[in-house]
Amino acid sequence: MEASRHAGDVAVAVAGSYGVEAMFTLSGGHVFPLYDGAVHEKMPIVDVRHEQSAVFAAEATARLTRKPGLAVLTAGPGVTNGVSGITTARFNGSPLVVLGGRAPQSRWGTGALQELDHPPLLAPVTKLAFTAASAESVGQDVESAFRTAIAPHRGPVFLDLYMDHLFSPAPAHAVSTPTPSPLEPDTDALAGIARHLAEAERPVLVFGSDVWMDRAEEAARDFAEQWRLPVIPNGQGRGILPSGHELLVTRARSIAFGQADLVIVVGAPLDFRLGYGWFGGKEGAPLAKVVHLADTPSQLATHTGTVGSAAGDLSLVLWGLGSACENAGVDPTSYAPWTTRLAEAAKAATAADAELLNASADPIHPVRIYGELARLLADDAVVIGDGGDFVSYAGKYVESRQPGCWLDPGPYGCLGTGLGYAIAARLSRPSSQVVLLLGDGAAGFSLMDVDTLVRHRLPVVMICGNNGSWGLEKHPMRLLYGYDVAADLQPQCRYDQVVTALGGGGELVTRPEEIGPALRRAFDSGVPYLVNVATDPDVAYPRNTTGL
Repeated sequence: MEASRHAGDVAVAVAGSYGVEAMFTLSGGHVFPLYDGAVHEKMPIVDVRHEQSAVFAAEATARLTRKPGLAVLTAGPGVTNGVSGITTARFNGSPLVVLGGRAPQSRWGTGALQELDHPPLLAPVTKLAFTAASAESVGQDVESAFRTAIAPHRGPVFLDLYMDHLFSPAPAHAVSTPTPSPLEPDTDALAGIARHLAEAERPVLVFGSDVWMDRAEEAARDFAEQWRLPVIPNGQGRGILPSGHELLVTRARSIAFGQADLVIVVGAPLDFRLGYGWFGGKEGAPLAKVVHLADTPSQLATHTGTVGSAAGDLSLVLWGLGSACENAGVDPTSYAPWTTRLAEAAKAATAADAELLNASADPIHPVRIYGELARLLADDAVVIGDGGDFVSYAGKYVESRQPGCWLDPGPYGCLGTGLGYAIAARLSRPSSQVVLLLGDGAAGFSLMDVDTLVRHRLPVVMICGNNGSWGLEKHPMRLLYGYDVAADLQPQCRYDQVVTALGGGGELVTRPEEIGPALRRAFDSGVPYLVNVATDPDVAYPRNTTGL
């Protein structure tokens, strides 16, 4: 396009320059020029049934493609409906740009429809939240939004645009995209970390989501294999070592974290998922030394003591640490008995899984579903988790075979991500299986967006673990008080019929032997298809309070 007709054209053209391939939105008059710009730029518009799904889809696109995602929200409630999705992106470090509509500047302060000053609401959960100053500045402002979103540490940016500015003529904007120099880690810090590894007898290596997002998965795998370190993945760190790899000891997690003397955490916060950074101390072992490696200094833990830390481009960090290990004389044979012990424990746990994965119990144990699903998953299948107990079992029993193939809500723990994530996965990975795992509680947040899957012809296999309750709350409440309230849902609710009513397919499964055939029908259907499995309401995922 040689000349822009209005500011909406400019905004979309800038987004396209940053690799955006789709706009996720729910229709709103305040942002019509952005839709017009998408038409002019031939950018697909994916319209959803709730703004949260638009933001979740854009966020998941960023996490799967490692390019910025774009959501467009109309003014007022359109923006506020997207806040949970934007917050999720903040916690996940997802490079997301949200363009919001805004009541006209010419009417500002007079009570125009959906007049709300959005940036103060979004500032606490974004890297940057601001308003475009004029029609003429829209190109530069949108470019600033994208640059900020993709700069380490990645995260969401919110920019709203006055409605009358969007409709106004605006000059074309030439995007300049200089390649920033990657942040180099401190070599002295890496040398100190290598010395700790040289002294360790029971080391453990943790790979988190930022390893994937920083495109450091090759460096991570090389480092683990060169130094023969047992690995536990976290979040999108899954698949960096594929399922079945001899160094992958996820199934020995309790032993590894409970008895390690050194834990090196790469690209993951030391949050509740990792016991807040406290490891060791089990069965007479002392507390472990902890090393934290992150993509930027702002991500390094400050709430717990670490014996070493380093920040920088994670490929450079891991390559540099490998060189430091050579200089420090790290000898994998010194901790080989520990590595062997964890590998054997993981193998034994996997063998013991067979009983549950093939259980014939009726009512259905939720683990049986994963036993059947494992037989059908391709190596590049994208598996999405949206739920409590049911998805917790997936975290334990589903191991990715390739990196970038697992999506869950992340540390913010927001239910309702599932349909948005599924939309993004099907568009980003058109040739892969896409499987959405839903708790019946989570299904209630976003199942209407099956309509979006149907309208845009996006086949997805959905599996609902339906125990008729908010299991993540019901069982702990019973433990605390001897009773529970506000934790029950309708038993065997026909979520499958919701999907069929919206134009997809589905069925209810009540017996364990029916699970496998139903899943095969779902994969073969070529439409959005929900297998609604009635599971045992008395089965609770085993938890403790430490996150270990």
